[in-house]
Amino acid sequence: MTVLEFPIIQGRGFRNVVEDGRVTGFSFRLRNPNYRGGPASLLDGIEVVVDGERIPDHVPLWTLQGRTFTRDELRASTDVRWQLDEPATITVPKPGGLSVGVHRLEATVYLRRSYFPPPIARSEFAITGSGVIVPPVPDGGLRYCVSTYSYTGDVYTSMTLEDVFADIADLGATGIEILGEGNLPDYPSPDPAWIDSWHGLVARYGLTPTNFGSWVDTTRFHGRDLTAEEGAEQLQQDLRLAKELGFTSVRPKFGVVSWDLDPHPIWEQVVERSLDLAADLDVVICPEIHSPTPIDHPVTQGYVDFIEKTGTEHFKLLIDTGIFQTAVVREAAESLGTDDEEDVPPPLRPLRVPMSDLVEVLPHTHFIQAKFFEIDDSLHDLHVPWGEIVPTLEDAGWSGWLSSEYEGRREPYRGRDQVRRQHALLRSLQKGHG
Repeated sequence: MTVLEFPIIQGRGFRNVVEDGRVTGFSFRLRNPNYRGGPASLLDGIEVVVDGERIPDHVPLWTLQGRTFTRDELRASTDVRWQLDEPATITVPKPGGLSVGVHRLEATVYLRRSYFPPPIARSEFAITGSGVIVPPVPDGGLRYCVSTYSYTGDVYTSMTLEDVFADIADLGATGIEILGEGNLPDYPSPDPAWIDSWHGLVARYGLTPTNFGSWVDTTRFHGRDLTAEEGAEQLQQDLRLAKELGFTSVRPKFGVVSWDLDPHPIWEQVVERSLDLAADLDVVICPEIHSPTPIDHPVTQGYVDFIEKTGTEHFKLLIDTGIFQTAVVREAAESLGTDDEEDVPPPLRPLRVPMSDLVEVLPHTHFIQAKFFEIDDSLHDLHVPWGEIVPTLEDAGWSGWLSSEYEGRREPYRGRDQVRRQHALLRSLQKGHG
């Protein structure tokens, strides 16, 4: 089941309204601000202010329990209610709708409460918030996905797994990326009933399982490293589990032995022992190129050499866009050992990997994690140069999955809002937009 967001103005459901091919207005959803549900006939309108423009309280339309009403029709209704556990959709007529991006909303809901004295019976509930208009995905080319990692701290607290599906589908994205040990109850042996529910969510929301995050923890045992055989057992377990859930790639996060993220030496034997299974399952093994390791580096070259040596189609690269950072990320510096402005931890330093390096490895790239940290109200990414990345991918004809991976501040609901901002930004940069 899905749950409502705590803010009265819900992030999900904010969009332009299209009728007969024309944009005729915009809509958003509200959680009931009262402490009880009640008959819709007690509703007395809603005044909306969007980006400073006032919409009188009799203009917006209300949709409750699948039916749409004007204010006067609500007043006359006898068989509809606004319950606490279901949102109301407010539709505001506005030819052309709202522009792509962040918009500030103020709303005042008017509700008559018969148990209050007449002078104050018409109560006002003042609400403020914001929403993000995300454009449709342009036809062809890039495919959009979201990683559950973007909702870290929200999943299993303010969001159910179904909320994640609902949010991704609401964006118009079509892929979901998960973390095996982060999202599977009873990992590595989820209950068959849970697996059935997973496939039910995939079908209900029309999403494609894309990449399955896996870990080969080389230091799992105190005092010794994993053997290649043990590492292969871990990877093969996750390959089978990914296949059972419908995923087409697995990202094995191998333990590393340096700040350059040199993978533990067993990585090659682990992959070699697992390639036949990957081919049988038709699941691609994708090691991650992650900051502070650039593309022009022995680690990346080692993976490319392996691809070329084996000729396999089931071992390819996963590019994390944090390697293209042009500005320092300071929010996580302290957790990595320092918050000294003169001593930035290697993973947070701007590598500024050139687009020419990306072009060279795109033929070997299966998946891209669209890592980002903060996008402001003007849809400007403060760290990652999407204005270079998106055209580079389009010009190269790359048509794989671009999976949002938010790694900024972990405040409640922030990840959900930031993912919407990123999708608005990325799609607006595509050639087919608008």
